[in-house]
Amino acid sequence: MRAVLFTAFGERPELADVPVPQCPPRGAVIRVRATGVCRSDWHGWMGHDDTIALPHVPGHEFAGEIAELGSEVDPAAGWAIGDRVTAPFICACGRCPECLAGNEQVCDAQSQPGFTRWGSFAELVAIDEAELNLIRLPDALGFVEAASLGCRFATAYRAIVSRSRLAPGEQIAVHGCGGVGLSAIMISVAAGVTVYGVDVSDAALEAAEKLGAIPVRGGEGAAERILEASGGGVDVSVDAYGSSETSFASVRSLKKRGRHVQIGLMVGTSALAAMPMDAVIAGELEILGSHGMAAHEYPSMLGAVAEEFFRPIELVGRRITLDEVPDALAAMGTAGAAGSGMTVVEL
Repeated sequence: MRAVLFTAFGERPELADVPVPQCPPRGAVIRVRATGVCRSDWHGWMGHDDTIALPHVPGHEFAGEIAELGSEVDPAAGWAIGDRVTAPFICACGRCPECLAGNEQVCDAQSQPGFTRWGSFAELVAIDEAELNLIRLPDALGFVEAASLGCRFATAYRAIVSRSRLAPGEQIAVHGCGGVGLSAIMISVAAGVTVYGVDVSDAALEAAEKLGAIPVRGGEGAAERILEASGGGVDVSVDAYGSSETSFASVRSLKKRGRHVQIGLMVGTSALAAMPMDAVIAGELEILGSHGMAAHEYPSMLGAVAEEFFRPIELVGRRITLDEVPDALAAMGTAGAAGSGMTVVEL
């Protein structure tokens, strides 16, 4: 099959002919029809994820059709060849204590297409535990739109709806208006609250404003600008970018008893980012992490999208071919990439 392959971290990936994936006994092989290009893929390519073994095929936001089912998949589960499906980027095991408690998004034995195993920048991708991780697509949902939900929108959805506990009448700031940030803005605007979109890029601020957010210039002094605009701080602040600067500014943007949600990956020196713990203690602030979304939580989100309560297709800025993935992946690390919307590969 054709796939995007890299053999060294940071060196340009190439389109190559590689073996088709073997189907796990309890898993499935999906024929990829669309797959998103995400900043997490860029982090993996740059060597920021120690679970990746070389050579490697990245890609983790995908939608497609079942091409093969494992020999141990129970027919009573109702899956068939050709079914239109997606899967969370965290494929859970279903047997560990976290899974048994319903927290599959932090599974102790998780596998991740595009990270722990070869991913979806390919014609076919394999996933583990099909009965647990396959998600049926509504008929009204196209493959491109479904792929745009896979990581960024689903992660933002759970971060806003479940983790932040955003409530009517509250205010929220979103630091970083790339794919996941714009998703968080769309979800928050739909909830009817006041939203501030924070970024250093003019294009990103324009995209945030078009979705209904109040644009706020990022960089030095961003927290102070939010405090002033919001009348003393926001109830919820999200770091959707992932850096020492944006996470610090996010926490400093909060009013007393506010909640900070960290969505953006913190790697390298940012993994040990400083926090204003004096403000955390004095204001009784909450610092929350958010890591994807379990398969059992998808139906409510997919239903809302199918009914057009949200329109994530509006966040898709570019549709490209598999041949264009190497350039698109490299562009993820350049200034100004945010605000251009999601890039989705159509196969």
